[in-house]
Amino acid sequence: MASAITIQGLNHHFGRGAVRRQVLFDVALEVAAGEIVLLTGPSGSGKTTLLTLIGGLRAAQGGSLIVLGRQLVGASALELTLARREHGYIFQAHNLHRSLTATQNVRMALEMRGTLSAAEMERRSRALLEAVGLGDHLEVKPAQLSGGQKQRVAVARALVGEPPLLLADEPTAALDSRSGREVVTLMQRLALEHGCTILLVTHDSRILDIADRTLSLEDGRLH
Repeated sequence: MASAITIQGLNHHFGRGAVRRQVLFDVALEVAAGEIVLLTGPSGSGKTTLLTLIGGLRAAQGGSLIVLGRQLVGASALELTLARREHGYIFQAHNLHRSLTATQNVRMALEMRGTLSAAEMERRSRALLEAVGLGDHLEVKPAQLSGGQKQRVAVARALVGEPPLLLADEPTAALDSRSGREVVTLMQRLALEHGCTILLVTHDSRILDIADRTLSLEDGRLH
């Protein structure tokens, strides 16, 4: 089976000079295409940093980081932008645009690619919102949605382009147990339907059963 993510000897530092601090140490990881992997560990262990490097949200400093066939170590700003367009990313705090409706928030992910007609973008956005149980909230703005509903919009936005890779940072952190379970079960189902690989950072022990593998990152070292 092909690999969606291949990492070797990845190190990362924050700051310079006397305040320079290493946060990732010689990380090695391989995630097969179609696999669901959960990354756990205490706060401050480097989980979000690793996820943002894999997602091309910050530049990798050394080692090897190959995501969907792209080497991200040494990548230019343009190359990182292109890499980001190839996967879906779910943020802990939803990151929805408050002035846009649910449909517009989802459609925005397709507009960034610029490869579909306006009618097709609208159709896909509405269809995926219906798939996540928000068919009656298509024209509702985030302020009128519950935390679980906002996270469902975020899931729809991340998956509307049918990406081969889905990255999720603590997607259940702000949700109660029922909403959290519903959201990750939904992610699991949609990813399986579309052959999508999932790497999910979590503290939530209640959702560990969805994973093919669970890894732990502690003090910047992967176990």
